[in-house]
Amino acid sequence: MAVLCVRINAMDLLNTLVEKGLRRELPTRDEALAVLATSDDELLDVVAAAGKVRRQWFGRRVKLNYLVNLKSGLCPEDCSYCSQRLGSKAEILKYTWLKPDEAKKAAAAGVAGGAKRVCLVASGRGPTDRDVDRVSQTIEAIKEQHEDVEVCACLGLLSEGQADRLRSAGADAYNHNLNTSEGTYGDITTTHTYADRVDTVQQAQAAGLSACSGLIAGMGETDADLVDVVFSLRELDPDSVPVNFLIPMEGTPLAKDWHLTPQRCLRILAMVRFVCPDVEVRLAGGREVHLRSMQPLALHLVNSIFLGDYLTSEGQSGQTDLDMIADAGFEVEGAATTTLPGHRAPAGDGCGSHEGGCAPCGDPAGSGPEPSEALAARTDLVSVRRRGAGTDLAPNA
Repeated sequence: MAVLCVRINAMDLLNTLVEKGLRRELPTRDEALAVLATSDDELLDVVAAAGKVRRQWFGRRVKLNYLVNLKSGLCPEDCSYCSQRLGSKAEILKYTWLKPDEAKKAAAAGVAGGAKRVCLVASGRGPTDRDVDRVSQTIEAIKEQHEDVEVCACLGLLSEGQADRLRSAGADAYNHNLNTSEGTYGDITTTHTYADRVDTVQQAQAAGLSACSGLIAGMGETDADLVDVVFSLRELDPDSVPVNFLIPMEGTPLAKDWHLTPQRCLRILAMVRFVCPDVEVRLAGGREVHLRSMQPLALHLVNSIFLGDYLTSEGQSGQTDLDMIADAGFEVEGAATTTLPGHRAPAGDGCGSHEGGCAPCGDPAGSGPEPSEALAARTDLVSVRRRGAGTDLAPNA
């Protein structure tokens, strides 16, 4: 009888969350925490409920994104999760800026593989004005070859006027993740602040760029931390929210942090979907490492993934990604399709990621359990990227 009572309560919660998601209404913090606290027995119910919200706003489309690492390693920042950080002993590829033609060639491989968006990323605290010029030339070269492709820049903290210059060069979006809650940010990074990150996202939005900002799960955070950062993202209102799962790279401070299970990852993705129902939720770094054979279930929660490799680690093959999407009954989103729902695209100058511009949709708008003990490290699942940008080998797309 007690089991039946718990299930009824869980179903009441999920029905409430579906109704709120279809109305674009913000759940309560307690409701978001309750999603993370559901049991493995309730997991498929959670996925099915969040899947209804996902299909309402995005159907069965999956947007493909492709990363090009323009400059790898030797970053002066001390972000504990990052293999490119100051003092990192991770044996990753290290190289300075790719030339525009090299970056264009790498981007072309992703586009040929089906990517709708190319994400240009460079390590470092933030770009100099010369760096912005360099990236602008790269954006123009890519746009000249692929007029319809979306280009997102991810260059670190922006200085005044740099977002406008990237927009003028043809950039459609700018990525800068919040990563974790404001309360725990100082435990992860000391060389810049949470407020610095918020400011950069707001600069991108003010320049008319589509804002992309997300999180990293698996760094020892509590459920309350996860809810805090996702609620902060909802308030900041980016158009896309990438959800990364920590890849514990040898040579970084978090190399031994294996806190995630596939079930935990799915609950986190479901919570993000309920809190951010009508934005592009992207399954990003670490999906192969932590979701493993349960990746297809995540497609019922997210509407966007990265194709192929990441910045310094390898992903599964691009063809495997495409097969997974097809086998799960989803379809790759075409270049002519608008990603976001129409209410998030008011009249104005288009940003490239959706018709008509970038603006909030206008919606009116605790404590949690401690993370489980660290799981046995699966270092066999982490492979350092040795192909693509910065090498003579063909990229994975």
